[in-house]
Amino acid sequence: MSRYLLGRFGQTLLTLFVMSLLVFGGVYLVGNPVDLLLSTSATPAERLDVIQSFGLDKPVWEQYGLFVVNALHGDMGNSFIYNQPALHLIFQRMPATLELALVAFVLALVIGIPLGVYAGLRPEGWLSKTIMTVSIFGFSLPTFWIGLMMIMLFSVKLGVLPASGRGETVDVFGVPVSLFTADGLAHLILPAFNLALFKISLIIRLTRAGVLECLQQDFIRFARAKGLSESRIVLVHVLKNTLIPLITVIGLELGSLIAFAVVTETIYAWPGMGKLIIDSIAVLDRPVILAYLMITVVMFSLINLLVDVLYVLVDPRVRLGGEA
Repeated sequence: MSRYLLGRFGQTLLTLFVMSLLVFGGVYLVGNPVDLLLSTSATPAERLDVIQSFGLDKPVWEQYGLFVVNALHGDMGNSFIYNQPALHLIFQRMPATLELALVAFVLALVIGIPLGVYAGLRPEGWLSKTIMTVSIFGFSLPTFWIGLMMIMLFSVKLGVLPASGRGETVDVFGVPVSLFTADGLAHLILPAFNLALFKISLIIRLTRAGVLECLQQDFIRFARAKGLSESRIVLVHVLKNTLIPLITVIGLELGSLIAFAVVTETIYAWPGMGKLIIDSIAVLDRPVILAYLMITVVMFSLINLLVDVLYVLVDPRVRLGGEA
């Protein structure tokens, strides 16, 4: 187990190094942030002063070396725009993104798994075919278009839900949370459902395929021959064996919800990390871009590790690190 954890830690460090190298070089090649920050009327002296204050007058390899040394000490640098530590800006926006992603994740599970199980148990029924047809729209329609249509319907036409913002929040252990207030919950419904829609469709189709495959196995026939009730067969045997391959996909999808909530946060003006990274990319704010991506890599690594542990709990035949 310890060897496995050390291996995963080494993989994370290698991924962080390669990602930071690629992003650092990519931002350097795209353009000079000073051109975007200063007006065309800035004097050469003002321009030189800004370049030196950001450390952009040094060779790129020296800039990267300084970044690595500072990053090892927990310093990702100061934002070019906000003049604040990049990590502080990320952590300031992180609760909003995590709340949105987790609510969307729960919605995807609560809606997707039951519908997928039903569609797998009754594949020829009209309701199952309707579920599968509707799930195709979740895959096909662009997220931004669905988001805009939901705003038009529920905010503009019906006026029942707010179109933007996070609403009222309460502090839970010092973290602002909007889920526990009526106003915050109203602001959360549209962006959470919009973010969850693709995942709901994915989980429905994966669960249905798993149930159909599981129903053909010999142990299901044996369970029925023993006279077990259909509900016990579904809940104990079918659902548990369907969840084994589903856990890996669900874990990765949780990571993608956190990392790629950019479109949803932009449409609904949700004050999370996604909107911050979009604004930072527009002005080539390199410290914020690097800090965001490195935190995303760490979160993906932790989620993958958690998925591996859950896999062992669900399927005792699997062992971490090749253990017997």
